[in-house]
Amino acid sequence: MQVGRGGRLLETVLGLALALAGLFGVLLPLLGVTGPFDSTRARDVTIEAVTRVPAAVSSGPVTLHGTHRAEIALAHPDVQQRILLALPDLFYGALLVLVLVLLLRMARTLRRDDVFVPENARRLQVIAAAIVAMGVLGPAVDAVTTHLLISGTAVSPAVPFAYTVSSAPLLLGLLVAALAEVFRQGTRLREDTEGLV
Repeated sequence: MQVGRGGRLLETVLGLALALAGLFGVLLPLLGVTGPFDSTRARDVTIEAVTRVPAAVSSGPVTLHGTHRAEIALAHPDVQQRILLALPDLFYGALLVLVLVLLLRMARTLRRDDVFVPENARRLQVIAAAIVAMGVLGPAVDAVTTHLLISGTAVSPAVPFAYTVSSAPLLLGLLVAALAEVFRQGTRLREDTEGLV
């Protein structure tokens, strides 16, 4: 009985997190691109050297200001620029929604007191891949879209193409992949045990 209540509470929390991730990670960035909401007009970047940008550098609608950590700002972004600005948020938001949907489906198996099912092992493998994608592909999406935003402007020479991968998502992805293997082995063990009975 307690597992059922805990499972329902977990489902509620995951459902709420899923709704918030869908709203703030996917829907609002999409609405910013299409126009009903004012989209993000700035992005944080790393610049090569403080001396290369002594003050704000402006090139038409694109402005760069800051020191080592700087911000590029677009005064009146067109549709293509709004898409480029929103793509990293949409990428991370979509992966987060995917992870939360899979966790919610896993939580529903708690109701049956049966978490060691083959589907959960596969779900954990997809979650692990999504976490690794956040750490590896996410920074690439950010770097490429930033490069496309400033390409051909006066601020372009001051902002290097910066792609860095954080080790934290990779380690977390490996841990989740290991957990998926535990679930797979647990499923196999349970099936073997049921075959003996």
